[in-house]
Amino acid sequence: MSVARTLGELRRSPFTAERLGSRRVKDELRENLMSRLSADSPIFPGIVGYDDTVVPQIVNAILSRHNFILLGLRGQAKSRILRALTALLDPEMPYVAGCEIHDNPYTPICRRCRELVAKEADATPIAWLTPEHRYVEKLATPDVTIADLIGDIDPIKAARGGHELSSEFTVHYGLLPRANRGIFAMNELPDLAGKIQVGLFNIMQEGDVQIKGYPIRLPLDVAIVFSANPEDYTARGKIITPLKDRIGSEIRTHYPATVEEGMTITAQEAWIARDGSRLHTPKYVQEVIERIAFAARDDKKVDKRSGVSQRLPISAIENVISNAERRALTHREKLIVPRISDIYAALPAITGKLELEYEGEMKGADYVSRELIRTAIAKTFDTYLHGVNLSQVVQWFDLGGEIQLSDSAGAEEVLEGLSQIQGLMEKLTKLNVGPKDSTEIQVSAAEFVLEGLHAHKKIGRNEERVFTAGEKPIKVAEKQPAFERDEPGFGRKRGFN
Repeated sequence: MSVARTLGELRRSPFTAERLGSRRVKDELRENLMSRLSADSPIFPGIVGYDDTVVPQIVNAILSRHNFILLGLRGQAKSRILRALTALLDPEMPYVAGCEIHDNPYTPICRRCRELVAKEADATPIAWLTPEHRYVEKLATPDVTIADLIGDIDPIKAARGGHELSSEFTVHYGLLPRANRGIFAMNELPDLAGKIQVGLFNIMQEGDVQIKGYPIRLPLDVAIVFSANPEDYTARGKIITPLKDRIGSEIRTHYPATVEEGMTITAQEAWIARDGSRLHTPKYVQEVIERIAFAARDDKKVDKRSGVSQRLPISAIENVISNAERRALTHREKLIVPRISDIYAALPAITGKLELEYEGEMKGADYVSRELIRTAIAKTFDTYLHGVNLSQVVQWFDLGGEIQLSDSAGAEEVLEGLSQIQGLMEKLTKLNVGPKDSTEIQVSAAEFVLEGLHAHKKIGRNEERVFTAGEKPIKVAEKQPAFERDEPGFGRKRGFN
């Protein structure tokens, strides 16, 4: 941090009046962004899938010095992007020590700081802000007031300081003034009451705020950003038209475009680093979990206006690993290897993430979730085992073979039963699993094959997870008309003279 502790020392530091006097927050964001672009550095590290869509639009908004809004369904990293904007702020910023609105020492705007600088001159004490302290975030709720955002009269200040209520020293500053010389972010903007949204007009257009009935206007220096769900979903409220008109850029976010992007996000955000030496999560299990969210976003029984958050696969994989962890502890297994059955055990992490349409409500979240898992298994199975001849495995079940695969059964016990299925263990090489791999890994791979065959209706499985022969389609003879229509009057019935 800089060693300047007084205004005099600040004048002799790199933070001169020429540098700080007219340089506003949006200029600062713009300059630092331009430096990153020139150096080809990542703009928002950790944000996956937006490099060619959302990020270029945010870059354009910042270069244009716009206030902007991120519009998107839940779980699309809107809040994370807004918080990442602090990386574009300077590492440190001086302000008049003790000032609630972080006044610029060279051009203070509040009465207290103006009088302090006039009195102390170069001895005026200076403090320093980090980027984190220059970011103010507020979740919009219907009970937010103008006093919360802009400010109000504080009778306690008046009483303690012996000031008249009309004095500027009795002002209690709201969140916006406290974000001066920084970034103010508001999440879920439509939830803010319309009459409160009106209070943002001045700061959005003229760049100042007026507090209560005080005859003062504070020319704040603040970059304002918002997030919101699309208005057709947020029936609780809407962004009023004059405010939308004052927002410089409207940027739409989206869900991951590919399963690979989704898996990267899930691996990055989920708590899976528990016992790294023992945990082995097969890639096909990760892919099935990710495809559940993709299948849900396409399913007609799921409300598309609500969306399916990326939190679904994140929560699901955490529950899947926990179930595998519980099994490994119970049976004292060396490795923690999730199976497909663990995904069904993770239903509590899935059902609560789905908003269902009428048809889905009639069938129930549990039924819909199981169907989504089955769809995800089928697509993942096709990715890994497309074209592999598994007729020998299917035939074993057709000849009366049965096996029960409980998610709580130990690997040694399950492998003994799986080894009896003709042709099954030999096909695991397609999943890069062989006889030299651990028992836990072999069981997980073999169960994936059986679940894939069940998803494609080649074999059957009941709720107790007993795999059996699949139901064969019954061929129905083509119906023929009762009377021969090629004869005049349709006189003779077929088969009769």
